[in-house]
Amino acid sequence: MDKNNDCGCRIDHPIKGIKCDVKNCVYHKDDYTCNAGEIAVGPSFATDCGDTACRTFEQKKDSTVG
Repeated sequence: MDKNNDCGCRIDHPIKGIKCDVKNCVYHKDDYTCNAGEIAVGPSFATDCGDTACRTFEQKKDSTVG
């Protein structure tokens, strides 16, 4: 059975071809895969990769950035 989080995204299903370096995201796995099931990237007015962001990102509760 699929698990869902608060945003309705499935979890524990790697997205083929997506590599993620964001270790403090709940969907990041040690093999650098994204297990969100699906992702949302935006904003729609981006003109280069520096303008984009993964809107599916959710910080791990036990993680600190610093």
